[in-house]
Amino acid sequence: MDYQEHPAPASLSRHFACVWRLTDPAPRAGIQTIYPDGRCELIAHLATRPRIRDPVRGWHEQSTTLYAAQRVTALQLEATGALDDFGVRLRPAASAIIAREIEPLRDRVVDLASLDPRVSVSLIDAARAFARGDAAPLWRLLERLAAAFPIDAKIEDSVARIESSGGGARIDSLARAAGWSVRTLQTRFLAAVGLTPKEFARVLRLQATLRALGGDSPLAELACDAGFADQAHATRELKRVTGLTPARLREELRRDQGSSTAIEIAAAFVRGHS
Repeated sequence: MDYQEHPAPASLSRHFACVWRLTDPAPRAGIQTIYPDGRCELIAHLATRPRIRDPVRGWHEQSTTLYAAQRVTALQLEATGALDDFGVRLRPAASAIIAREIEPLRDRVVDLASLDPRVSVSLIDAARAFARGDAAPLWRLLERLAAAFPIDAKIEDSVARIESSGGGARIDSLARAAGWSVRTLQTRFLAAVGLTPKEFARVLRLQATLRALGGDSPLAELACDAGFADQAHATRELKRVTGLTPARLREELRRDQGSSTAIEIAAAFVRGHS
């Protein structure tokens, strides 16, 4: 497997984090589980289209171009042939650049052609040109999208504060910094990002926890690194949102990250109880 990321030009960096390409002529058999990461993506398949599991449709083949919306649950994919996948990773504040009403799309991977047929055609053409070494069509497409979608600077700042705090920023402090009420922040953040501020913060904590629990560091050290006051604090918080202690969570994830239990853990972590 060959996976490469390329940063977006500086002029596009407020809207787009990077573009990526994944190629694998013989992907391994089995189901791959992808956990929420707080980013939406535009995706084009240049080779075999993987299968995806949808709670409504069940297992089915993906469309050629996709808008991958925000998630609070894990995603399951299965490769059935050679992969040549291309993606554009959006900044959180630019999540609605294609689908202006993104909350109804949560936990969905949507056929991009159903949202914007012109962008779908342009994306697949740009992806093919990029694969040949010509990035110009892609940058032109992204420039056109960015020009039509001004970034809300206050949402962008709120995202940055949550990220810099490792998901520990308080919602009331974010609202004060924006000059908004807590309710206004929550409403505008959800409309722009596709997650509430708390959900976005929990996604960051989930990613950090998954990375940490995959290693062998003592749980007390992981608790400190994740921003908890101590191991007891980490245990209380993880048990509150997942129903499991850090030790049990590590055991579940190591046994099978693609299991239904692990997927339910991810969803519980992001949703929380408040």
